[in-house]
Amino acid sequence: MTLCTPIALEKHSRRLHNHNSQYSNSTPSPPPPSQFSGGGCFPSKNRPPPVVESDPDSAQNPVDNDDDDSVPIETVNPIAEIRKLRIFIVFYSMYGHVESLARYIKKGVEEIDGVEGVLFRVPETLSPDALSAMKVPVKGDDIPEISAEELVEADGLLFGFPTRFGSMSAQMKAFFDSTGGLWKEQKLAGVPAGFFVSTGTQGGGQETTAWTAITQLAHHGMIYVPIGYTFGAGMFKMESVRGGSPYGAGVFSGDGSREPSERELELAQHQGKYMAMMVKRFQPDTRNG
Repeated sequence: MTLCTPIALEKHSRRLHNHNSQYSNSTPSPPPPSQFSGGGCFPSKNRPPPVVESDPDSAQNPVDNDDDDSVPIETVNPIAEIRKLRIFIVFYSMYGHVESLARYIKKGVEEIDGVEGVLFRVPETLSPDALSAMKVPVKGDDIPEISAEELVEADGLLFGFPTRFGSMSAQMKAFFDSTGGLWKEQKLAGVPAGFFVSTGTQGGGQETTAWTAITQLAHHGMIYVPIGYTFGAGMFKMESVRGGSPYGAGVFSGDGSREPSERELELAQHQGKYMAMMVKRFQPDTRNG
């Protein structure tokens, strides 16, 4: 309800006085103010909507906007697609043990929002005849081979390989040797990187295979990210054989017939998740930029 102010009452009184002066003594009195549509300070709910008269000339003579110099506004989608961070999981696997770790690492990476894991093989250096003589299984085509130049597209890198006398296998070493062009221009400097390995025996290089590979990262200026003991109690259990170390996930292959244990796969998945968290932490915070 609209309240009456003194000014509104005064205006209404003058309007009523002028209206009454138009009537003679024989003319019946006008209706009280409350019966006027919208009279006084009490708006009527039945007041008809205001009628706006249109200019007939405007319909017949529309305005010519040919000379309008206004700049058209381009509609922009306010929801921009955000690119996910990508961790390249680059590995060599002869009998499938390292590949099993790689697939679980990918699972762990993708537990972190905004990060995806991408699997790649490094090129084989052995001939088909040699591989056949060693009874090496044929590799599937679901994982592509990577070239050295593609490494620059990654936000983080995890390299996996079996051991050869306590250091990386020849296939992975050949791949690192092909990165000389990237090293020359330091295109991988500042990229977080880590390792995961496979060995045939318990003393076969679970630690040395990883730490001897750190020289590759150092020359490129990459940032080495070990897992430490972030796996928690799983790093201390001694009741069963388990590969892996503070340097990264690992698996014991034995003569090639042993499959990765559940604990080894859990550690690999943990490394993927941990690496994804570290890669996100290394990204610049653009929220305030």
